[in-house]
Amino acid sequence: MAHRDIVAIGASAGGLSALKRLAAGLPAGLDAAVLVVQHVSSDAKGNLPGLLERAGPLPAAFAEDGAPAVRGRIHVAPPNRHLLLQGDTLRLSHGAWENGVRPAVDTLFRSVAVCCGSRSIGVVLTGYLDDGSAGLRALRRCGGVAVVQDPADAEYPDMPRNALATTEADHMAALDAMPSLLARLVASAAGRPVPVPPEIQLEADIMARRHGDEMAALDRLGQRSVFTCPDCGGVMWELHDGDALRYRCHLGHAYSAASLGHAMSGAVVEGMETALRTLEERGRMLRRLGEQADQQGQAQSARLWSERAQVFGQQADAIRAALLRIHQVEETG
Repeated sequence: MAHRDIVAIGASAGGLSALKRLAAGLPAGLDAAVLVVQHVSSDAKGNLPGLLERAGPLPAAFAEDGAPAVRGRIHVAPPNRHLLLQGDTLRLSHGAWENGVRPAVDTLFRSVAVCCGSRSIGVVLTGYLDDGSAGLRALRRCGGVAVVQDPADAEYPDMPRNALATTEADHMAALDAMPSLLARLVASAAGRPVPVPPEIQLEADIMARRHGDEMAALDRLGQRSVFTCPDCGGVMWELHDGDALRYRCHLGHAYSAASLGHAMSGAVVEGMETALRTLEERGRMLRRLGEQADQQGQAQSARLWSERAQVFGQQADAIRAALLRIHQVEETG
């Protein structure tokens, strides 16, 4: 009888320490392939596999496209590449960002859900926002086991808390208890195969670029919304995933409602900061013109330049105050 031989793990902020602790506790010869997505910048030069290999008994390496998923080994998504699983083969993709990141936890979990179903275990660890929530829900709907770090135990509790809010997790555990839990789950028999829901299959096909008409596929998945994609400016489809709202554009960029709101806030702040800089520069130029006019004895022109500079300064002050309020709101969640 088949057992659970695929462990997919996702982490973001605080993940380096959490993954090292987890790797340290996993048993040598674990009879499952371990696939890891850790959010990193696209130009990161870190050596996460080396750190994980030194932390525990399992060998670790960056995943290679077309290589087999080997049991007893940790396969880490390299920077700026999605990690997917097709059959027993690792695939790397330069596909569209999901939740504003690449590699994305949702992308990995969804591919594992489709190809492995009840043989899979999904694990959400520490991190900001909610990458991994939709993918963990898909994995569980396909018969996999959902494991979430206890938010009270997580350095950054957003990802575990959001996963628990949207998915009926099978296990919630503190990090120190997780290695033994995963070892027990791997040693246990997989459940009966579960048919893959068509909407999960369709999204997996979109991310794996196996669908020729993304717009038609998205029309089947949801409805066109009034929102535009923060990454490409295209229309976004609103997808109803249980009680959760998600959004996806025809180029493949995908967001949860929370991550889309976060991206929108970033775009607003960026635009306001550009406006603030432009207003300040314009004000400085007007003041300089006023100084020049005053030096040349042109009192009326100097006064006019100064009055105009004051108007631009007032507008800059208003934007600066608005930016401060936005930052305060973001900090309080």
